[in-house]
Amino acid sequence: MDLSSVAAGRLYDAAKTVSQPDALAPGALPGVAPADAPDFGVLAGDQTEGVGFADAVGAVANDMVDTLMAGEQTAQDMMAGRADAQAVVEALAATEMALEMAVAVRDKVVAAYQEILRMPV
Repeated sequence: MDLSSVAAGRLYDAAKTVSQPDALAPGALPGVAPADAPDFGVLAGDQTEGVGFADAVGAVANDMVDTLMAGEQTAQDMMAGRADAQAVVEALAATEMALEMAVAVRDKVVAAYQEILRMPV
């Protein structure tokens, strides 16, 4: 089994988990730190000690999931008559930006991985 099929299997498992009803709760993604993780000042340029890369990525992933859930809730509120069109448009824009950021980060990680594979041993 090559590495790409292992990665595909893990992505399939993660996608299967996300498709379940309660899977988008904060901290529900496999390998992602819970929402009550420590302060991640490293993302803002502050060099906080003790914060690992996995923790920072987990915090960003949880933030993205929270944004997606908020957008979905706003859309449901509009259908129920509790939100106006402007709130839905703002939530949709925030959701779109979060998704675009996640795709951009994924593309950079894949490009870096491919670059590592091209290195001579």
